[in-house]
Amino acid sequence: MIETGQPAPEFSLSDQHGKTHTLADYHGQTVLLYFYPKDDTPGCVKEACTLAEAFDEFEELGVKVIGVSADSVESHKAFVEKYHLPFTLLADTKYETIKAYGAFKSDSDSEHGVHIDRVSYLISPDGVIVRTYPNVDPATHTTQILKDLKG
Repeated sequence: MIETGQPAPEFSLSDQHGKTHTLADYHGQTVLLYFYPKDDTPGCVKEACTLAEAFDEFEELGVKVIGVSADSVESHKAFVEKYHLPFTLLADTKYETIKAYGAFKSDSDSEHGVHIDRVSYLISPDGVIVRTYPNVDPATHTTQILKDLKG
């Protein structure tokens, strides 16, 4: 996991429409980059939907919400459409960004031998980690972030 005050690792990943996004694209904007295990699973649906419900508040605060998992572009597209998610989901099928942000764990008990931690980062407009949210609770995460943003 990356500590507060550290530069956020750059990434280049495709969204649910196949468009490539980089961290540099968001220079000058605050970004909430959240990592989650898998599209359309109970905890991930809860987290995504609570973020979606507060999307207007994030926009008013100037925060871009971006989700990342190892699911494919097609899986993200279906997830976004099914739950009407108003934000970007990035596909990291090679686990490169997931590893760079410390959200990757080997797990012999899981289907593919890996586990993606539910962790989020608030990234400043100049690309520095200003807040790390480890061990995210999908039900309360959005409230916690908004409380921190409003100070």
